[in-house]
Amino acid sequence: MTMMTTVFRNKQIQRMTSCRAQKKCAVIIHIRGLVQCVGFRPYIYRLAIKHHISGGVNNTGYGVQIHAMGARKHINGFISEIPLFAPPVAEIFDMTVVEANGYKATGFHFLNSSDNTADITEVSPDIAVCPDCLNDMETPGHRMQYPLINCTNCGPRYSIIKRLPYDRHQTTMEEFSMCDRCADEYKDILNRRFHAQPIACNHCGPQYSLYSSDGDLVKTENIPLQTAQLIDNGLVIAIKGTGGFHLVCDAMNNDCIQRLRLRKQREGKPFAVMFPSVDILGMFAHVTHSEKKQLCSWKRPIVLLQSKNNLPCTVNAHLSMLGALLPYMPFHYLLFKYLRTKAIILTSGNLSGEPVIINLKDALGKLGNVFDFLVDYNRNIYNRTDDSVVQVIDKDIQIIRRSKGFVPKPIRMTMDVDGIFAAGGELKNCFCLGIKKMAIMSQHIGDLKNMETYSFFKESVRLAKKLFHFEPATIATDMHPDYLTTQWSESQGVNIIYIQHHHAHIASCLAEHKIKENESVIGLAYDGTGYGTDGHIWGSEIMLCNMKDFQRLGHFEYMPMPGGDKSITEPWRMALGCLYHVFGKNIPGIVFEKLQTVSQNSLETVLSALDKNINITQTCGIGRLFDAVGSLLGLCHYARFEAEGPMKLEAILCHKTKSYYDTDIDKNNTILVGPIIEKIVEDLNRKSRLDVIAARFHNTIIEITARFLGEIIDPGYPKHIVLSGGAFQNRYLLSGMKRKLKTMHMQVLTNHQVPVNDGGIALGQLAVAAAKRDQSCA
Repeated sequence: MTMMTTVFRNKQIQRMTSCRAQKKCAVIIHIRGLVQCVGFRPYIYRLAIKHHISGGVNNTGYGVQIHAMGARKHINGFISEIPLFAPPVAEIFDMTVVEANGYKATGFHFLNSSDNTADITEVSPDIAVCPDCLNDMETPGHRMQYPLINCTNCGPRYSIIKRLPYDRHQTTMEEFSMCDRCADEYKDILNRRFHAQPIACNHCGPQYSLYSSDGDLVKTENIPLQTAQLIDNGLVIAIKGTGGFHLVCDAMNNDCIQRLRLRKQREGKPFAVMFPSVDILGMFAHVTHSEKKQLCSWKRPIVLLQSKNNLPCTVNAHLSMLGALLPYMPFHYLLFKYLRTKAIILTSGNLSGEPVIINLKDALGKLGNVFDFLVDYNRNIYNRTDDSVVQVIDKDIQIIRRSKGFVPKPIRMTMDVDGIFAAGGELKNCFCLGIKKMAIMSQHIGDLKNMETYSFFKESVRLAKKLFHFEPATIATDMHPDYLTTQWSESQGVNIIYIQHHHAHIASCLAEHKIKENESVIGLAYDGTGYGTDGHIWGSEIMLCNMKDFQRLGHFEYMPMPGGDKSITEPWRMALGCLYHVFGKNIPGIVFEKLQTVSQNSLETVLSALDKNINITQTCGIGRLFDAVGSLLGLCHYARFEAEGPMKLEAILCHKTKSYYDTDIDKNNTILVGPIIEKIVEDLNRKSRLDVIAARFHNTIIEITARFLGEIIDPGYPKHIVLSGGAFQNRYLLSGMKRKLKTMHMQVLTNHQVPVNDGGIALGQLAVAAAKRDQSCA
């Protein structure tokens, strides 16, 4: 059988030439990509009718399969149009056409779904409500004001699916029988809800209920109206969202926000704020075209924006950035219809550090002392997801938390990763499944040191294995011996490949950008913590590496970290460690003026420990250096949330300042930190402005990194340079580093599909493990 390959809209289609030689023919079309849960089969049905095609379409374990019979010109026209007018959320990865001799059919039908295959399909993420459904919600009829309205183009997907293929009885909509009107729409090929699996209305679908904090049902005819009145009156409301509960209050009410912080045990970490529209949002934050695109996308992430600082300071802890999002559920739009306030706090429905809550029982049991009233609906959430968080840097998206809207969309790999499970890191955990040449990242799990979150990790692994018919043959995990992911991996009874943390960071970016596994790059992995091959804490790694291996070219100087991990939550310890390293016992008095909120007893205890080298860890992490400088400037001695000091340091810096501190590189290719600390102290003695010192410090990291690269790079070195690691969430640092390296004619790559922080390292672990496995099999 002769095959022909053509490229059409960047999708590769294999089409048989034999079909062109016959007046009539029959083919089977296999389509892989995001083609389930997005109205793709109804679209194919309508397209088949348009082109006079007989046959049928069904979901399979790998995607969608079409049997098509008709005149040659109709078949070819049908195939050509499939990628052209597909539903907005659909993505076709490849389409293969094979001859089907002897196949005959009358009419075009929906065929029974099948999962009898070792391949796997893409599962649609949850999709924000579409404009057509919002219009239907305001139109008299059986969906008038229905707060769970959806169609083939929008609504819940991943959060409700239990098994593949995606059919109603395989979701949490199974218990809701369609009324006659919904059933008629479901069968009508001209209807937008044709074969929409979560189809529902006021008569047959899930319903909302309002409860007091004691769990008593509150009778009301208009729950969105009642909820809006409660919020406007300064109360805290728990509202069930797509992937879990949210805690909601008036973002203009300082007292209410303070109450929410106290009850939720979230002292300082910034809250996300939901606005009814981009126009209203523009009153509170600067919004670029690229940021507006992310805000309005069907993914509806939280987008970090430059704040105009006219919300209560309790919202974002005096930081320069505001996490903003737009409504994405029908209930959100109904709520804003009645609200007087222009903005609401929308934060995860959990106690700080724990997973988001997904059911009424747990919400009442764990959050009953946090909220005043609770809004629930009676459709179960099967896969919990937080809101995703992104920011735009130099017009490119950077994902900070990858969850709702992005998950479980796979990342296409250039290598075979089949059968590999990557456990991810202990902080910001996400794990990853390798299936054929696809990497399927989990939703954001969180900090596994929390017992509830660790249980969520194990539950999510079980559900993912069930959903994707996956059993690992190999587990890739961090080489840190004390990580819970390492201990869990070692308990699974399968082959384990240990991956160095910062190598995984760089490899995650290599995998994203389809860099060949043998191709080397220079990698800058800048973060706070990662276990090094020398037993110390790494985090300022300049590497020569490919997928299989790495060579450490250089790093910043090791600094003492008094009390180990305690220095992360008490950055003054890191500041004192750096000062002791530079000045010994002769620390300048100006420093103690900045540390005056730290007790004298604590200072003396840590200085004694430094002097005797008791409980002192060595670290070269950039994150810890940012902590130290933030404390030296008096910005943060006790961190109320992760990276508070570095975030405040970035927030205050003077963008007009171009100067930096001179430092040196020793003969061991170590960038010296001591001179930087010494010059910062000199600036403090001179009463230099804190915003200028902050800018000089940032500029120093950029300049000394570039100088290091300029001194070691020779014509034989690769020109690709990869920037990854949590420190590159700093917009000023990433943008400045990219500009500087481009002036050196380097081709700069960074993460866009997975987080640059530890939420992305599972992808890197997967890629490194696959490369090492290929190497061992060679």
